[in-house]
Amino acid sequence: MPTLLEVLRLSTGFLAQRGSSTARLDAELLTAHSLGLRRLDLYLQFDRPLREEELQPVRELLRRRGAGEPVAYLLGEREFYGRAFAVTPAVLIPRPDTETLVEAALQHRDARRIADVGTGSGCIAVTMACELPDAHVVATDVSAEALQVARANAERHGVAERVTFVQGAWTEPLRDGAPFDMLLSNPPYVTEAELGELAADVRNYEPHTALVVPGDGLDAYRRILDGVDALLGANACVAFEVDPRRAEQVEALMRAALPGRRTRRIQDLTGRDRVVEAA
Repeated sequence: MPTLLEVLRLSTGFLAQRGSSTARLDAELLTAHSLGLRRLDLYLQFDRPLREEELQPVRELLRRRGAGEPVAYLLGEREFYGRAFAVTPAVLIPRPDTETLVEAALQHRDARRIADVGTGSGCIAVTMACELPDAHVVATDVSAEALQVARANAERHGVAERVTFVQGAWTEPLRDGAPFDMLLSNPPYVTEAELGELAADVRNYEPHTALVVPGDGLDAYRRILDGVDALLGANACVAFEVDPRRAEQVEALMRAALPGRRTRRIQDLTGRDRVVEAA
């Protein structure tokens, strides 16, 4: 019987040959998940021999990862802002870039009514509810499957009573809940021409409706900003995650839609413009 360390070495080589840039990490995460262990436990059990019945589910996960399926979908979850969020192919996988949006939003800690447009997994809405115990969040998405995942995440983190999920396009479901103190969104901003630039596991597995927009990549922002002022309270803020290449254009759209509010661009950890805010 091969030891756990031998399996990890073979798995790492297999995934590296199939193009994974994080082959060792992928192998460790998938092996730990399959065996019901923490990743740390692997290091404490390197000499443990693995029986055939233990190897079979590991091999299946490795096969799927080798074909390009994202690790987060294989594990069924991804960490975001220090919490584990369930994910399925119905939602985008939460990314550290979006934590920049949450950090910016949490500068406005007096917000009590918050809207999250295009919530997907619910990572933004649920995180805001967790971090601001007095806040109520209304989260929208056009996808019923995405809302199912988001509701499960709200239940998982104990905030289901303070997050309302509504199906509908963009801000349409928010009309009856206005005014809001804050409106947040990480909308699709990849153009059809840019789709080929994405990593294969993103391009081939994550939902295109949450990634790609036609034309110049700004259509989602235009649709959210159309009439948005009527949804906001006097001192409300609006904040979007953006493609750094189009941050200046999104800021111009914000200024036009929200005259009199001050706009600013906020950088992510790599120093690129990642969030545009009007307040």
